[in-house]
Amino acid sequence: MKFAVIVTIVAIALLAIIVVISSNQTPDETEIVREEVDITGQPVLGSEDAPVTVVEFGDFKCPSCKAWGETVYPQLVEDYILTEDVKFAYVNVLFHGKESVVGSLAAESVYKQDPEVYWDFHKNLFDAQPESSQHDSLWITTEKILELASGIPSINQEQLKEDIEQELTAEQVNSDKDLYTKHNVSQTPTININGITMENPFDYEAIKEVIERELGTEKNE
Repeated sequence: MKFAVIVTIVAIALLAIIVVISSNQTPDETEIVREEVDITGQPVLGSEDAPVTVVEFGDFKCPSCKAWGETVYPQLVEDYILTEDVKFAYVNVLFHGKESVVGSLAAESVYKQDPEVYWDFHKNLFDAQPESSQHDSLWITTEKILELASGIPSINQEQLKEDIEQELTAEQVNSDKDLYTKHNVSQTPTININGITMENPFDYEAIKEVIERELGTEKNE
């Protein structure tokens, strides 16, 4: 009987050890698939030394991207970008035809002329997007873009117009196309955090969880 009790105690102890080991290797940590996004040449908001990189694959014509920019993005800025824990990069996606291309050409022109004002223009263009009921209407035009950029003194209007109409920033736009094709982006917005693509871009709690885990990993290395 004593022998049976001892064997039982040992078995329980071994089971406890296995449980502890397993709890330290949760599926979330061991089954992560990472595809790091090369943000070389992309507009970046935040400290270059930030340990976590969040990338949005977005489209200026996309209503969901506008919604993400109005709901999740401000929280991300306040909680992590201003604290220099996260840097944020944006990659143009061309899922909505000619207007997506025009918006991207314009954004790349603004970035080329003055990277410091890129994010102001970025916001202006999304703010100009009409309500979802009028989504299919033509609104990303050269005239509209020049109007939106008119309040930014450092932007040369003639250069901006030329860049759009002659597609002089097409190389940068095509580089973005190669990037989102490489990462199999099929919807906008797609959010990637240190190579981890989020299943639901609007689930801010899940985004925070991944960022916090990544920050913890960086601190422990």
